[in-house]
Amino acid sequence: MYLLGYDVGSSSIKASLIELETGRCVGSATSPEREMEIASPQPGWAEQHPDLWWRNMCLATAQLGEVSGADLSGVKAVGLSYQMHGLVAVDEAGAVLRPAIIWCDSRAVEIGAEAFERIGDQVCLERLLGSPGNFTASKLKWVMDNEPELFRRIRMIMLPGDYLALRMTGEACTTPSGLSEGILWDYRDQGPARIVMEDYGIPPEMIPPVVPTFSEQGRLTARAAGELGLPEGLPVTYRGGDQPNNALSLRVLEPGEMAATAGTSGVVYGVGDRPVYDQRSRFNTFVHVNHTAETPRYGNLLCLNGTGILYSWLKHNLMTVDDRTLSYREMDGLAETVRVGSEGLRVLPYGNGAERTLENRNLGCSVHGLDLNRHGRAHLLRAAKEGILFALRYGLEIMEETGIEVRTVRAGDANMFKSRTFAEGFAAVSGAAVELYDTDGAQGAARGAGIGAGLTSVDEAFRGLDRTDVIEAGAGRRKAYEEAYQGWRAVLLRQLGEG
Repeated sequence: MYLLGYDVGSSSIKASLIELETGRCVGSATSPEREMEIASPQPGWAEQHPDLWWRNMCLATAQLGEVSGADLSGVKAVGLSYQMHGLVAVDEAGAVLRPAIIWCDSRAVEIGAEAFERIGDQVCLERLLGSPGNFTASKLKWVMDNEPELFRRIRMIMLPGDYLALRMTGEACTTPSGLSEGILWDYRDQGPARIVMEDYGIPPEMIPPVVPTFSEQGRLTARAAGELGLPEGLPVTYRGGDQPNNALSLRVLEPGEMAATAGTSGVVYGVGDRPVYDQRSRFNTFVHVNHTAETPRYGNLLCLNGTGILYSWLKHNLMTVDDRTLSYREMDGLAETVRVGSEGLRVLPYGNGAERTLENRNLGCSVHGLDLNRHGRAHLLRAAKEGILFALRYGLEIMEETGIEVRTVRAGDANMFKSRTFAEGFAAVSGAAVELYDTDGAQGAARGAGIGAGLTSVDEAFRGLDRTDVIEAGAGRRKAYEEAYQGWRAVLLRQLGEG
């Protein structure tokens, strides 16, 4: 018997199969091979059509059956992880009305800022744990204001995972964790945030029914089962946004535990048992996947939009040698030939939409201190990697101001953490030991499905989760990175008009 998990990102769709008895991953598949396109019809916009996600879910499932050799009729439950903060609008028949406005889209920044002022900053901080900002609710308000005819056709709004579950089961629902990531959850009332909906004019019936994160949330229809190549009636029993789910995949569930990831975006996600907030909303607090009224669990999320996407941009635009594009491993090898500090070259990695740590400013990606006589391709790669690390360090300082401590961080042995240089650099700039695990978001979603279906306990769900390495930085390494960080930080503050 198996558990199936999907991780629906903005770059690709991954499917993983977990053997129920042992907890071992018996196969994984990803589609497409190259990153999915993000459409940007105007500067600062980012859209994807949900049909793209569905098509690649089907392809990844077919590949999974081939690479694993497993009989997919033995799958007993399905879990979904998905890119957070997106907006999918559907009509009465459940048909998508427009491309999804995804997480890195910046068009609603001003809308959220104005609502923060209208509703009242302290009211928002205490009841929403942040500003409405550039999140799902504000994106819907943008549609209301700019596409009124389309808005009138909307029957329901959904997060990406909600929509895919609807496509699978024909049943519309969402979760407390999901609503919180859209700034549509009221922490005082423990329900949908009417203060936001009333301010924006969002009809309450546009919000799907709320179900527990771990629960049966529908069963595969005959049509969906046929397209996916899975048994009809298979239950969908878990869904979580990509970062809460990444924490689940690493068994980061209790106060004081932290998870990190460095995919398209870079995130540090710490779990607590009390709702905390930054007065300037530079990081966010959401309901964690295992939150209940009796045992509250909150996820404090620090995000850097411009992480893996920066390295991907460098690869596809600047890393062609003799008509051959360098691999990420080769790029890492080049970066390792340059000392910490990149000989004074600095990269600000803010090129993928509005950044929360910068109070929703879209600063753009920029290179500083380029010396045409000294710096080459290797320096740029090193400086880009350090820029990502330093931007995360800048965010960690903000979190620490609220009393959140960083001691040990768990991360999947994947994406940029597969680079020893990056993992060592993260340990150096954070001051934390970095524990690496052989897991990913799709495996986490599969384990969540087992819990939601009642097939495993929480303890049993993490059988087969293997730690692959523990990385710590020595005093000399930490000092070198600290000196380089201070130089980088000075450049950032000048760009922000604060230096």
